[in-house]
Amino acid sequence: MTLLAARVSAAFTAVSRTTALPLSFAATLDKGHISFGCRNSFVSSPSPAAAAAAGTNQHHVKMNSQTVHFMSTETETEPTANPQPLKTKTRRILSGVQPTGSLHLGNYLGAIRQWVEFQNKECEPKIEDGVKIVTENYFCVVDLHAITMPHDPTELEESTLSSAALYLAAGIDPEKSKVFIQSHVPAHTELSWLLNCATPMNWLERMIQFKDKSRKAGAESVGTGLFTYPVLMAADILLYQADRVPVGEDQRQHLELARDIVRRFTDLYNKGGAFKKRCKKAGIPSYPTFTEPEAMIVKAGGARIMSLTDGTNKMSKSDANDASRINVLDPPDLIREKIKKCKTDAVKGLEWDNPERPEATNLLNIYLAVQPGRTKEDILEEVRDMTWGEFKPVLAEAIVAHLEPIQKRYHEVRQDKEYLMGVLKNGSDSANEVASKTLRAARVAMGFVDRGN
Repeated sequence: MTLLAARVSAAFTAVSRTTALPLSFAATLDKGHISFGCRNSFVSSPSPAAAAAAGTNQHHVKMNSQTVHFMSTETETEPTANPQPLKTKTRRILSGVQPTGSLHLGNYLGAIRQWVEFQNKECEPKIEDGVKIVTENYFCVVDLHAITMPHDPTELEESTLSSAALYLAAGIDPEKSKVFIQSHVPAHTELSWLLNCATPMNWLERMIQFKDKSRKAGAESVGTGLFTYPVLMAADILLYQADRVPVGEDQRQHLELARDIVRRFTDLYNKGGAFKKRCKKAGIPSYPTFTEPEAMIVKAGGARIMSLTDGTNKMSKSDANDASRINVLDPPDLIREKIKKCKTDAVKGLEWDNPERPEATNLLNIYLAVQPGRTKEDILEEVRDMTWGEFKPVLAEAIVAHLEPIQKRYHEVRQDKEYLMGVLKNGSDSANEVASKTLRAARVAMGFVDRGN
């Protein structure tokens, strides 16, 4: 299972008369999500000459090496100052999950629920240090990543739509966030090819996940997509100018690869007078094409959700044993059966964070995660003296109760295909608009004939 957690915060300003100005900022995110940062443009108020003609006083404030003008009109009583025009930064969050198999509890708790929490907490514009912050959320189903290993074409469409419907069922609101399918934004694949051509092969040969998966699958059955998919992941991030990206520990190496690719691309294509001339001809700023992202290592609900059959391995869709995971759409009786049979130990009592008891820690983490608002201390007070036979039914009922409303909403969304497809169409239209700007800048930097906006 590949989890693309990619959250994005981008910054740019739009007003009537603009002056291009590179700007980098580090947005703080909840960080179950991805935070991206872009450049922005800044517009000042009327020019000094225009203000003088209007009979106003000029005041100047230095901000980010740019002079901000604001003015006040003299009256016979006391001067009244118009408020200084605010710069606007748009933080754009982008995250995605691969649609192979059914989404499980780890996917939901580690990614989707965090997206919902951030969406609901950060959706309203706010003012920070005199700057208006607007947040845009983009959540995609990364179907292109789902074909890096052999797959069943008859299942890909269903699993893709199922994943999108689960996003909505879990609380992603189309009025606050855009939901789209990765392959519906062609810029992802085109930029991936451009970056592949700038990425040395030995960088990819070092990727641990490729080594592990190819060893398990056998070299003869592994396609080049598995070898190069970290570059596609880099393209996913860089299209939205990510400056901070929440990833699991197993994805840190891929994030470091994205950083290396940014540096190499900048050295190859973003320097010198010829680059500036190409940018001027295309009418775009001549700052570096991409923002170098930083990793934000995140964990599901404060802890990773591990396999029900082995508390030392994470819960995974790729595990051949379905009993190793709780799928979000598992019916209640199946959830109870899986919890009843899950691996435990022979030690009496329950405790957290004992390295000798990984299954105890995992099951307690799940119990805590499906009961928002409760604390570890509260949980331990309830269950520390229970036997496994007493605790397992309690855990199963807590999971069933937590997933029940999500499952109900999921079936409602799937029954209304027109609604679901409409949400995906609106999301891809919005994502295409954003991603195409970065792709154009990359093409211009590399010397392609510009095809315009």
